[in-house]
Amino acid sequence: MLAAMNNATRLDKRDLILAKGSQVMTRRGYHGTGVQEIVQAAGIPKGSFYHYFASKEDFALQALEFVYGPRLARYAEALGDPVASPRARILGYYRELLAHFSRQERLEYHCFIGSLSFEMSEVLPAIGAEVERIQQASVEILQGCLEQARARGELSADEDCANLATFIANAWQGVLARLKVGRSLLPLEDFIRRLELLLRP
Repeated sequence: MLAAMNNATRLDKRDLILAKGSQVMTRRGYHGTGVQEIVQAAGIPKGSFYHYFASKEDFALQALEFVYGPRLARYAEALGDPVASPRARILGYYRELLAHFSRQERLEYHCFIGSLSFEMSEVLPAIGAEVERIQQASVEILQGCLEQARARGELSADEDCANLATFIANAWQGVLARLKVGRSLLPLEDFIRRLELLLRP
């Protein structure tokens, strides 16, 4: 029992460091964030950091999984919802994101994976590989839903779903970059309008 409680405490503290540290690193970048900033955000002694992470790079790798593992699960759940048609699932997911951003008093978007990929993918190949793994997992979730749409006649029978999924995912990354820089909903609205046209038989 005591061992289980200690393990739970260890995981809770690790998750706290990952949650707070990833927020700091998203805003300040990898190079702009030191271990000191991470532990200050988490409210723990600096020495505790190294009980959970071998280095700042190890932290970044674990933080990517911590942040995007649940997001991929939510994406898979939304695109796997049996109640709606495949086309409706995809459009509904991105329309909900538009609604989410529309509710913000001050439109802003901070992308952890985008920050790390632009800054560190070439410098630290392990981070680049993890970013690519996460992005490819997202593409494969979308591809599966598109293949269901094709099977149900919601897309042309000769549609290349792998290529279409990659195109949509790449376009979405561009939308997020525009949101971050321009703080306007227009790129997202344009994306959804074009997506509606793409997802037709």
